[in-house]
Amino acid sequence: MCRSSVSPPVNNSGHVSGESVESIVYIVTSGGRRIPAHAKILASASPVLESIIDRKRRSSEKTIPINGVPCDAVEVFVSFLYFNRCNEEQMEKFGIHLLALAHVYLVPQLKAQCTKALIGRLTVENVVDILQLARLCDAPNLYLKCMKVISNRFKSVEETEAWKFLQNNDPFLELEILKFIDEVESRRKSTRKHMQEQSLYFQLSEAMDCLQHICTEGCTSVGPYDRKPSKNRAPCSKFSTCEGLQHSIYHFANCKKRVNGGCVRCKRMWQLFKLHSSICESPDSTCKVPLCRQFKTRGTQVKNKKQEARWELLVKKVVAAKAISSLSLPKRKLEQQELQPRSFREAINCHVSVAC
Repeated sequence: MCRSSVSPPVNNSGHVSGESVESIVYIVTSGGRRIPAHAKILASASPVLESIIDRKRRSSEKTIPINGVPCDAVEVFVSFLYFNRCNEEQMEKFGIHLLALAHVYLVPQLKAQCTKALIGRLTVENVVDILQLARLCDAPNLYLKCMKVISNRFKSVEETEAWKFLQNNDPFLELEILKFIDEVESRRKSTRKHMQEQSLYFQLSEAMDCLQHICTEGCTSVGPYDRKPSKNRAPCSKFSTCEGLQHSIYHFANCKKRVNGGCVRCKRMWQLFKLHSSICESPDSTCKVPLCRQFKTRGTQVKNKKQEARWELLVKKVVAAKAISSLSLPKRKLEQQELQPRSFREAINCHVSVAC
């Protein structure tokens, strides 16, 4: 027989103090322990126990069996019904058993505490077992957290005995886990692709600023046609982009293949000029960027509607990136450094693939 460790207050006669003998019931554990308790308190804390007590009253029976869990876990459960709290040591020892009892006897406060405690104690070794319990006990927060732990550390989890047992005895849950991992990986790839696209739009927005700066004020080696660039001019704040643009502009101005349309580098520069004209709000007579007025004049001549729609979408994305470029600048700079192509030429290559 189990020895009692925690119990509601009792008097010298062995009954719970403060109540008549008729209002006392006894919780009987699988080890034979009899735990006296107030029927009213049990009924008020658990609708399941309330229903059981109502049936017991009709038959004058005073015992309520709770089997399948350790005796001490039942003691802690009854104590919670009285005082609505459990300490860390009790949760450490009986958290799994208390979650099952809370689910069976519909005690939501205890279920919430058990869920929170078990989430904080998840490990590679116990996560599969707790996942199965969360599934049986309808604990969605715990279930989702277990799934995330398995997904993030799957290589370690699949080496455990619990995973091997799951494979042999519950193939449906195994399939459910593998589907979840596949969905997580798909979302990660989608998020990564979206971040790379956003980084591209911010780079193109910065390229437009640099193109305007080079053609209006001039930078280290290239400047407006009516002004010679200063030899002692210091690099601008966006020189990494400006430097690549200056090389491309210089090549565009001197390339002999461009006439026959055979230079890929010139085609990229041509598209940057076109992108500028699409977002330029300056009057034709004041904009100093080459080809701006010509592109604006030809803008109404649509040959390929599908390609033109994709181009308009690109323009909208770049305009939006330009509008928010001043927001969260340090964080955005860090993200761009992590995701940006290795050179300005690669950025333009990405731009061509999006626009075409």
